[in-house]
Amino acid sequence: MASGFGNIHKIPELRKRLLFTLGLLAVYRIGVFVTVPGVDRSIMKTIMAGASGSFLGLFNMFSGGALKQLSIFALGIMPYISASIIIQLLTVVVPHLEQLNKEGEAGRKKINQYTRYGTVLLCLIQGWFLATWFESQNSAYPGIVLNTGLAFKMTTVLTLTTGTVFIMWLGEQITERGIGNGISLIIFAGIVANMPDAILRLVYQFRRGDLRILNLAIIAFVAVAAIAIITFFERAYRKIPVQYAKRVVGRRLYGGASSHLPLKINMAGVIPPIFASSLLMFPAQIASFADSPRLKNFLQPISNPADWRYNLIYVLLIIFFAFFYTAVTFNPKDVADNMKKQGGFVPGIRPGKRTAEYIDRVLTKITWGGAIYVSAVCVLPNLMTARFNVPFYFGGTSLLIVVGVALDTVQQIEGHLITRHYEGLSGPKGPRIRGRRA
Repeated sequence: MASGFGNIHKIPELRKRLLFTLGLLAVYRIGVFVTVPGVDRSIMKTIMAGASGSFLGLFNMFSGGALKQLSIFALGIMPYISASIIIQLLTVVVPHLEQLNKEGEAGRKKINQYTRYGTVLLCLIQGWFLATWFESQNSAYPGIVLNTGLAFKMTTVLTLTTGTVFIMWLGEQITERGIGNGISLIIFAGIVANMPDAILRLVYQFRRGDLRILNLAIIAFVAVAAIAIITFFERAYRKIPVQYAKRVVGRRLYGGASSHLPLKINMAGVIPPIFASSLLMFPAQIASFADSPRLKNFLQPISNPADWRYNLIYVLLIIFFAFFYTAVTFNPKDVADNMKKQGGFVPGIRPGKRTAEYIDRVLTKITWGGAIYVSAVCVLPNLMTARFNVPFYFGGTSLLIVVGVALDTVQQIEGHLITRHYEGLSGPKGPRIRGRRA
């Protein structure tokens, strides 16, 4: 692996992509500490100190600690993810969007533009709720907002919307000109950057006597076990055998080779928990920032990550998005048609429609397994964090995002190395790191 990393600097394009990605992530992390005008972030740190196990703690984690800093990036990238979910769901039911989705690159560009418009709209709504909540904290924490009123709300909404749009642009630039998925890397960077602080908080709780040594050992064991399980399942795949028929072209004989079609157990990767968390954040944000007691009581069950109803809805959403995202990104009919054109077939299965149905059945079975695995990894450690009042950064959702994004990014780096005939990061004889679409 050391020699693999040493080969990175030998490829100018890969080196530029890595430096470009790191540079934009550094810009994002610097922006986290740029405060919204007219607020006192030192008071906000006091509020967030006791919110590690609440919705605010979860919101702060996905924003990379920006909410705690009352940053211009306080909304994070979640409005963009929410807009992406809405547009993808509408693509299934709106004929115009469905047609655009089938038009290739030009159609996808148009859909991306609609997603950006939806992001701005959601930012305006969520920014208004956030500004209203800031003002409401003035009674309990005087001075958090220096000058309340419409001018502060409008300035805050405009600032937060601009911040999220800028993060969205950073993510798109990383995806296009850097390494890895930009949006996932931004969430990854926010979680990783706050992990040292989370570890220090655990140590402080232990020294203060809030955590016993046994509890600390259980937390460490569960975290290590979760990382091992995530790594195993993210690299697991089901092989469907493919046989290619022999054919004569001129005087030469082609085909007759055996291969396989690899299907990832968790083909959707980290998308389901990110999408599910994004959808649950919106009603939870309304419940936290609204002044109506009736509305608070109605939304309370899905606003508390420790509540069983929240976790039940979370699991259902993860399962739904696991199937939905897999269906969007992988079409068994297209795979079967391409296999038929190349003279390939699954032994014992007729080419064409029967092969597509067989691939779809296999994909459905392994997607159920992947969805259950993701749900278990996300929910069980989260219940532990609520039980022992430890930071969300050691919860299953954050660990799944960190490990999953890291594996995908390393797989892309290794792909660049192998394509240019360099030794990969896994070594010359070790197993290759496989991405979601391996």
